[in-house]
Amino acid sequence: MVAALTLQEKVALVTGQGMAFPGLPEDMQAPAVGSIENKVEGAAGATVAVPRLGIPSLVLADGPAGVRISPTRKDAPGRSFHATGFPIGTALASSWDRSLVQQVGAAIGDEAAAYGIDVMLTPAQNIHRYPLGGRNYEYYAEDPVVSGQIAAALVKGLQERGVGASMKHYAVNNHEWNRSTINVKVDERALREIYLKGFEITAREGQPWTVMSSYNKLNGPYTSESHWLLTDVLRAQWGYQGVVMTDWFGGHDAVAQMQAGNELLMPGTGKQRKAIVAAVEGGELDPAILDRNVTRVLELVLRSRAFKQLPHSDQPDLKASAVLSRTAGAQGMVLLKNEGGALPLPAAARLALLGHGSYEMIAGGTGSGDVNKAYIVGLPQGLGKAGFSNADGLEARYARYISQQKAKLPKTEWYLPQQRIPELELAPAQLQRLAAEQDVAVVTIGRGSGEFVDRSTEGDFSLTAGERQLLQQTADAFHARGKKLVVVLNIGGVIETASWGALADAILLAWQPGQEAGDAIADVLSGAVNPSGKLTDTFALQLSDYPASKGFPGKELLGPDPDAPSPFGIRTAREAEVSYDDGIWVGYRHFDTHKVAVAYPFGFGLSYTTFDYDGLTVDASSEGRVRASVRITNTGPTAGREVAQVYVSAPHGALQKPAQELRAFGKTDLLQPGQSQVLQFEIDARDLASFDSSRGRWVVDPGSYSLRVGASSRDIRVQQAFEKEQESEYAP
Repeated sequence: MVAALTLQEKVALVTGQGMAFPGLPEDMQAPAVGSIENKVEGAAGATVAVPRLGIPSLVLADGPAGVRISPTRKDAPGRSFHATGFPIGTALASSWDRSLVQQVGAAIGDEAAAYGIDVMLTPAQNIHRYPLGGRNYEYYAEDPVVSGQIAAALVKGLQERGVGASMKHYAVNNHEWNRSTINVKVDERALREIYLKGFEITAREGQPWTVMSSYNKLNGPYTSESHWLLTDVLRAQWGYQGVVMTDWFGGHDAVAQMQAGNELLMPGTGKQRKAIVAAVEGGELDPAILDRNVTRVLELVLRSRAFKQLPHSDQPDLKASAVLSRTAGAQGMVLLKNEGGALPLPAAARLALLGHGSYEMIAGGTGSGDVNKAYIVGLPQGLGKAGFSNADGLEARYARYISQQKAKLPKTEWYLPQQRIPELELAPAQLQRLAAEQDVAVVTIGRGSGEFVDRSTEGDFSLTAGERQLLQQTADAFHARGKKLVVVLNIGGVIETASWGALADAILLAWQPGQEAGDAIADVLSGAVNPSGKLTDTFALQLSDYPASKGFPGKELLGPDPDAPSPFGIRTAREAEVSYDDGIWVGYRHFDTHKVAVAYPFGFGLSYTTFDYDGLTVDASSEGRVRASVRITNTGPTAGREVAQVYVSAPHGALQKPAQELRAFGKTDLLQPGQSQVLQFEIDARDLASFDSSRGRWVVDPGSYSLRVGASSRDIRVQQAFEKEQESEYAP
């Protein structure tokens, strides 16, 4: 097939169809080769077809929380083409449930297949290095083991339905500021142990059909132009066999991208095609490299639904997916506080739903992580169906206020998070009346999140003055009558809780739980679902406690980069750099090792029941594996599930080591009171290693190790030592 292609056809196959967008510069247009049709309106992009050889066009669609396409089509007036809005990535990961996430992947795959989509641009799995990272909501965790295994589960679910996955953004795309020009400077140990490890796990366990390189530079070159990253590490060391594509308009030099092993340039531009043709004809680009890249693209085509001519209905089973989205949303919620049995709510409780967040559920983020869903279940609606009532007139009052305030907001672009309105000020007398008439106050704090911008400190990571006042006055009024205040956090990333947490009797971290938000939250508040989510991030006392705070997001260098265009005005084109001086000290590795007080530790999450850990066994006799098992028993009054986290403390050799590192995890089935389950774990000996940059090897030091199993990184229940008598080393 490669031999039958002309040079122009080969170059077209390694560059996408292009994008039709008002104001797009002429040199960024990409005239199509062959017969191209817009198969799925609103899809992110498509590859080029070569009809004379039977090579079809493939459709690629966002995104991490579900299929992002247009809900309307020019050729189908009156019809809608919605998709299910699933919980954001952080919420899925907070379930610590690989099986559930695989089911979500399969459901997204089914919807993609129904709409004729070949590749879904998910999972997004960069590390949560710092809470203000704009796309943290799409990503999974501060820890690469959680990130890698959850992402691998999503990949497996998608691809078992015949739809390709694309793990992204490879690599170190940890903030949005100057994302298309910034040079991330990070040492190889931190790179290997923290920022690449999750991708490695996903590549090995999930074998995604595609990988998306990131916008940023890494220690000099753009990631999409880094032979070391894309060929030496990804292919030679990890054995990856699929296609590498750019992020949209990513990188600078199309020829360098071809040489590095970035086979598919998306969305494709005329400028790129001209450059590649000229490089081949002028001897700058070896035709064999182009043929290699074309071959990999064709291998993707051979796997695709389009090549197999599989039918699509445009009618996915949205009802079944909605049920799963509700389940996943509830399973990912984390109960942060529950004093005095504030939750679950008493049956048929009379509630005072306060805060405009209670009436504006945020299902997910904006940008490529958005989904055009048919509806979002509101919190009053969900709680009403669960048998609870709201104070008379409160919903209508908030509706009027929200409408009035939104009318005052400046218009924002569709791809940016919507500006938030201030809190409605309620007079103390009104709150006292509500406290006299209602049983429980529920205040929802909402935070939007989205692509293209990082979060701010004031009023985003921290509460606004209006939110603080609402919490304080509500707590005063309800506590004076011996009644409870429950706070629901409908947020996309970590916020500060230490300064106000004492005001609440219960705090439920609902994240952005998808389109079934109101029902899913009601399931947990009512006790229909016992919360079992655990944090995949450390909640620090303050932003300055994160080591990354000292250099985030980086510094701009002199002058703009004229070769980094901003076609939609959404990508800053200023040369910039950031140095990851925190090294491996990301998240709990820093907080636990350096004994820094936190609001909530990594892995933390309460339940309406209690669990006991015992019977730990550890077998390190095998040279290649450490095997362990532990018995989890439900010792409380209510059926529930528990996440057991396996940490390993390693002896110090030539390298400084964290106090402990997560190496495995498991989640029980739903255990009835008194019921037990034995969870089993396997840890590859290679995963005990640290990366020694001076030797270019993974090294397992000899000495005494401690395998520690707990309910969080700071709640270790059982532990046992094991020995490694001699040093072992492994090639990258």
